Amino acid sequence: MELQSLCVILPLLAGVALDKLLGDPMWLPHPVVGFGRMIRFFEHSWNRGGNRRFKGAVAVLLLVAGVFLVSYFVMKYAFAYSSWLGGIISATAVFFCLAGKTLIDEVRMVFDAMEVSLEKGRLQVSRIVGRDTKELDGQEVRAAALETLAENLSDGVIAPLFWYLLLGVPGMLTYKMINTLDSMIGYKNERYRLFGFCAAKLDDAANYIPARLTALLMVAVSGHPSLLKFVLRYGREHASPNSGYPEAALAGILNCRFGGPHNYFGELVYKPFIGSNERTFERRDADVAIRINRYAELLMIIIMVAAIYMSCGYLPLR
Repeated sequence: MELQSLCVILPLLAGVALDKLLGDPMWLPHPVVGFGRMIRFFEHSWNRGGNRRFKGAVAVLLLVAGVFLVSYFVMKYAFAYSSWLGGIISATAVFFCLAGKTLIDEVRMVFDAMEVSLEKGRLQVSRIVGRDTKELDGQEVRAAALETLAENLSDGVIAPLFWYLLLGVPGMLTYKMINTLDSMIGYKNERYRLFGFCAAKLDDAANYIPARLTALLMVAVSGHPSLLKFVLRYGREHASPNSGYPEAALAGILNCRFGGPHNYFGELVYKPFIGSNERTFERRDADVAIRINRYAELLMIIIMVAAIYMSCGYLPLR
């Protein structure tokens, strides 16, 4: 295997291994926290007065372009100085950009909490969803956790890996900035509807292929290729142009129903149902969903390693 392939594959595997071992430890400074502070600065300074959509677009352009350019030149000079230094920085970036272990741990803790009490389940699921959880019943708490597990397999695992494959560390970090922008200002409420418009649309574009790829990987590892028809039928029913596809894949695998009305920041939002089997969720549903997540990520990594090896000599700067 040529050196260029090794400089991409080894940091990838090292970063994935670190994610599996450490997850997202609270004691370790995370670059997304820094992204959040930069976003808050622009939001507090510019999300006022007139021309909010334009100002939001300029803020997105500055932040996204800034992350890409800074990371591009850091990687360029790191590899020029030492392949080891470049590899260490790449592995660290992959580790920070993945959320596989953390997501699985959080969903497992929701189901653990529900075995104690509904209140504990509501509190635990509030850590991973953006909706109001105070009045959710047990079925809704479990559904929220499973929906989030499917959606964030795309946002937190497959999409970062996809952009790493295409554009290396700069692409991966830039995707994380886009995703963080959407999670902070991409809401369709009074405060963010105009200022966050560009952030939401850019996130939709960045996740268009990864979301569908995630659903395909989930169906592939389930061993039931016929579920693709289910995904194609229900994936487009979601209010988001992307989230419905991985959610539909999991709904098909579990033979269940997701969606329905949710409370977001005091506003009742009606989401179309994904699936038709309105059954009670059980602990085994979480176990199956977690297994599907792990296998889908593993299949993605195998595909990436093969693609990187075969495309040696045509790789972008990592």
